[in-house]
Amino acid sequence: MQEINQLAKYTTTNSALNSLTHLGKTTHYTFEYNPRLLESVPNPHPQNDYFIKFNCPEFTSLCPITGQPDFATIYISYIPNKKIVESKSLKLYLFSFRNHGGFHEDCVNTIAKDLIICLSPRYLEVWGKFTPRGGLSIDPYVNYGANNTPFQEMAKQRLWQHDMYPEIITNR
Repeated sequence: MQEINQLAKYTTTNSALNSLTHLGKTTHYTFEYNPRLLESVPNPHPQNDYFIKFNCPEFTSLCPITGQPDFATIYISYIPNKKIVESKSLKLYLFSFRNHGGFHEDCVNTIAKDLIICLSPRYLEVWGKFTPRGGLSIDPYVNYGANNTPFQEMAKQRLWQHDMYPEIITNR
């Protein structure tokens, strides 16, 4: 019960929540890529190493050559440091790729770089599972571990072994 009271106190008194521009406000969708949509709040448990995972099964972008839409499920997993991403801002940010012309690999790397800039996480990975077009699907994966930490080695290991045991693909 004490933990619940502490969390309630945290969420209602933290001045960082007052600076959020999306949460609790009327939603205005941006149809052009915009990394400034990402917002963060303080990590309520910075002393703990824990994963936060987001699954975005409705990600869309455009082929930069043909202008045809590309569809994907984007998986974002990270171990926060001092900040966590505010989920509505993440939704709006991912939606901003709707008219973005970028190859699959570019989209996944851009998402990772923008989240690293916004959050400075201990560890982060982004995996795009794109639906096939022309009989070929592309599933780019990128990860990051903070320099000079055990997470830097973790990133190497997970990159080298990321697809050794592929999960069942359900978005195709």
